[in-house]
Amino acid sequence: MRPIDQQTILITGATDGLGRALAARLAAEGASILVHGRDDQRGKATMQEIGGRAFWYRADLSSLAETRALAEAVRADHPRLDVLVNNAGIGGPASRQESPDGHELTFQVNYLSGYLLTRLLLPTLVASAPARIVNVSSGAQQAVDFDDVMITRDYRPMRAYSQSKLAQILFTVDLAEELAGTGVTANALHPATYMPTKMVPSPISTLEEGVEATYRLVTDPALDDVSGRFYNGLKEARADAQAYDPDARARLRDLSEQLTSP
Repeated sequence: MRPIDQQTILITGATDGLGRALAARLAAEGASILVHGRDDQRGKATMQEIGGRAFWYRADLSSLAETRALAEAVRADHPRLDVLVNNAGIGGPASRQESPDGHELTFQVNYLSGYLLTRLLLPTLVASAPARIVNVSSGAQQAVDFDDVMITRDYRPMRAYSQSKLAQILFTVDLAEELAGTGVTANALHPATYMPTKMVPSPISTLEEGVEATYRLVTDPALDDVSGRFYNGLKEARADAQAYDPDARARLRDLSEQLTSP
């Protein structure tokens, strides 16, 4: 990877919590940070806080159209992209909700829009190689139910959240195989257990622990050739068994392509 002060890094969900703290740390080291969020006021406050070379991009990832527009804006403004951090996410709503595109909301925000954004930015990442994709997932994982991906039956917030987070890891493993030899790596992680973020009322870890684990996947030279892995904090770990099932990954890939087709 290039020296950090020569890198351009896109962080989704960068206006609070882990994303904001990670953006501040990388900006302090001289990286150009593309700050994504869905609220202009919080975006402005984040930009003022982190300083350095920062660029603001507003998009609501509950909309596939806005996700496409985000990718188009990034491609137009930045011919090189060294790192994509798919960090934006929500906890499962108390009751089932659908996105404007008609998909279960948690699945779309936590997984499907990140899938689409990554696909649209892949040509830029490959052209910029060496480059990295970091998917901020979770230790909370539940196998994707391909008979009811949108959870129209027996909806539970944790079921929705855990399924969306495992989908991110299936995508990570699949993407690593696809990108082998291109110089672009893809890894996923559970940053820390119950960090103090807007989704966690009773944290037991510090935000700094999560930032350190994510920062390592973005910057550590020892990981230059490491791809398709899942990390629990700073340690490599095993995800749910479905992540390593080629048939499941192929089914998710086909479904994702179908759901994100214009």
